[in-house]
Amino acid sequence: MNAILKRFLRFQMPFSNNFGQKRFKKTAIGDPVDIATGLEKRYLLAQLAGNLNPFCLLMLERGPATKCQPHEIPSAYDRRIIGCVCECESCSITYMWLHKDAPKRCECGYWFKLVQVPPV
Repeated sequence: MNAILKRFLRFQMPFSNNFGQKRFKKTAIGDPVDIATGLEKRYLLAQLAGNLNPFCLLMLERGPATKCQPHEIPSAYDRRIIGCVCECESCSITYMWLHKDAPKRCECGYWFKLVQVPPV
């Protein structure tokens, strides 16, 4: 019985030890900028250049927003949908389409104007 057990272990041990070493090699992952493609790559390159909001998706601080001096919304297109939180404690958002060269007034009285910016 001892001889059979030794023969069995002799064949099993090398496979179990080498299996983990051959299958899981330690490799280095490249730089994310080198791996990324498409929009993700443009986003990473813009962040490296110092633009932390390249697609203008973060909430903007509102200025006076009058008819003479509307709040400027950046866009690379001729139109954009925006959301206005009319009151600070409001739980709802008023959405509206903003078109190029046409300032628009929200229900709360604030004015918005689309401003062209170069695409990312």
